[in-house]
Amino acid sequence: MKILIIGGTGELGQWFTKFFQRLGNDVTVWGKSGKIEIAEALGANYAHDLDKVICESDVVVISVLIDVTEATIKEIAPKMTRGSLLMDVTSIKKIPLAAMERFAPDSVEVIGTHPMFGPSIPEIRGQTVIVTPSGRCERWLPIVVDLFEGEGANVEIVDADTHDRTMAVVQGLTHFAYLSIGSTFKSLGFGVSESRRFMSPVYEIMLDFVGRILGQNPNLYAMIQMKNPEVAEVHEAFISECTRLSGIIEENSLSEFTATMKSAASHFGDTESALRRSDKLINAKIAELEDLIRSIGSESAVMHLRSGVVHLGIITKVAPRTILMEEGRKTVELKIENIRLFTDSELHDWKLKNLHRLRRDISVVIPDNADASVLCDVVSKIDGVISADVIDRYEPRKSATFRIEILGDRDPDRVENGIEAVLTGVGCVRRGHE
Repeated sequence: MKILIIGGTGELGQWFTKFFQRLGNDVTVWGKSGKIEIAEALGANYAHDLDKVICESDVVVISVLIDVTEATIKEIAPKMTRGSLLMDVTSIKKIPLAAMERFAPDSVEVIGTHPMFGPSIPEIRGQTVIVTPSGRCERWLPIVVDLFEGEGANVEIVDADTHDRTMAVVQGLTHFAYLSIGSTFKSLGFGVSESRRFMSPVYEIMLDFVGRILGQNPNLYAMIQMKNPEVAEVHEAFISECTRLSGIIEENSLSEFTATMKSAASHFGDTESALRRSDKLINAKIAELEDLIRSIGSESAVMHLRSGVVHLGIITKVAPRTILMEEGRKTVELKIENIRLFTDSELHDWKLKNLHRLRRDISVVIPDNADASVLCDVVSKIDGVISADVIDRYEPRKSATFRIEILGDRDPDRVENGIEAVLTGVGCVRRGHE
């Protein structure tokens, strides 16, 4: 398909550009900022003649900020051709869907979508995509649903009213609560970094989610709060409950506090499952730290999650938030939240791809009852050996030459001596040493 992404130079637009490209589509992007270099980096076309590309596209995706979505649809939609699809990826649905239905020609189909993830997510598998059909999407709806589900996404089909009421809580309430906590820290002059010295796992997780929200684009989060008309009622209920609960605590009413908590738990339902899921999250953080501690003193590799740089060396110290690693002749300090520890197999694979290889040929006379292929298999499992092959056999005396490839970070003489020790241990004699 030919797909045009309006706002394709933005973060989410870039994500969907790569997503559609992986599926073999011809993707063109356009952005108000005119950042052609982003399109070039993506390997996508840039819509220099936007009107022409709109007419030629099978699908036009609107991926712009909420506050300009309606105006963008008004400009783009009328230019689309019969049988094409207009869809958006914004966080509210009633306003964009109504605009698409109003401004797109009757022969153009319309679908609203809301990906419930941000552009930092590496792939769509396991993520939820909400689809809000319009009154005219008979041909394209199954295509869009199959496209997302085929890549492992969970697709939820709901009407726009239901979407916006639900998002007023899922996004409006949760963002509002986290923003309120962050703003309270500021109001109190509370030392967030200092408080990490005393944190429990639950507090640490909460703190990270507050920081995650605060670190995002304020304009985007403002639009989620201000442009969904269902949010106001949610805010009112939340503030009312905060005030009521604060009053109960101020009055020192244990019975009312207990009754409120029990009532909320009853309405919440299945708190045991929530406890188990949150335990898994907490235990995962603990396990990460324990893995790093177990790695102290041994060769390890960690990847810096933002830069993709791999640090290879010896971990010498693990603190609650940082590690120290001796990397060659220098010592580096890395924040735990910025790194991922390689497993043994990942470390081995990385070395195979990135380190140079050394080659040694070892010729031995082998016992009459020995099989050179079996000996070769044994040698290939010796530490530091990448591969071993039998490259020659000799008669009349039963002998063979093994070609050994050795990891470039190992002492080849030591590895070769280790191989010789194993071979002589099973009765082989190094040729020239008979």
